[in-house]
Amino acid sequence: MREDIYTRITNSILAQLQKGIRPWIKPWNAEHAAGRISRPLRANGIPYRGINVLSLWMEADAKGYSAPIWITYKQAVELGAHVRKGEKGSSVVFASKASRTETNATTGEESEREIPFLKGYTVFNVEQVEGLPKHYYETVQQQPLEQIQRIAQAERFFAATAANIRHGGTRAYYNVSEDFVQMPPFEAFRDPESYYATLAHECTHWTRHETRLDRDLGRKRWGDEGYAMEELVAELGAAFLSSDIGLTQETRTDHADYIGSWIKVLKDDKRAVFTAASHAQRAADFLNSLQPSQEAEAA
Repeated sequence: MREDIYTRITNSILAQLQKGIRPWIKPWNAEHAAGRISRPLRANGIPYRGINVLSLWMEADAKGYSAPIWITYKQAVELGAHVRKGEKGSSVVFASKASRTETNATTGEESEREIPFLKGYTVFNVEQVEGLPKHYYETVQQQPLEQIQRIAQAERFFAATAANIRHGGTRAYYNVSEDFVQMPPFEAFRDPESYYATLAHECTHWTRHETRLDRDLGRKRWGDEGYAMEELVAELGAAFLSSDIGLTQETRTDHADYIGSWIKVLKDDKRAVFTAASHAQRAADFLNSLQPSQEAEAA
């Protein structure tokens, strides 16, 4: 029996977690001209979102692709190119809805109900395709941004959120009742990127407040399923944000214990990681929406 989309992707992530690997934290290849650290991109340059980001990151890592661009068989043909013989594609999904007519058992009245579902299609990394225009294959010629430039970008990003970020102590956390993010001193981190990756995690938690995204995943106490789900949302949100800002996400050693709880959540519910990725995408979108427009920055 063929696995459904939810089961297949969940099982792929479970296999990584059971090895102690968080598949959303990788030293992404810096060679491609599309970007030093990039979300997977469609043929038109638009980034993939949500669960497709995780799925294609895992595919690229497993198969050794450095190019972040993915293309359908039809798009390749339309560009005068072709997928190499024997190459196997990777699956991505999109949300759709189907209408169903239902009849009220009491009144006999008919009504239309929309049922959401995921539909999959196949894409190929451009490294599996021959004959594409040159820019699909180009590698970076220029040097990546200097560390100080990229860190300045991170400073601007988090400052623009106007989150109440406090420093001190030895723990990083978000206090939802008093609505502030607590961070250890900058100097306590082994490098600047570790600091900003941790801040991205806590600012993803910050979006759950009732005045923002009002995210409630049923968290009642430390270590329960709702707690594990919220931590998974923050992990994925930090990965998405790190990619958006241009930072290498760092593994937080204090989160190693969560892997077991994530494995349990994913085993119990094959749709859990899809839900977490969706919430993480909304959090990343929200934080990005707080950034000044290019016109405002130029003024």
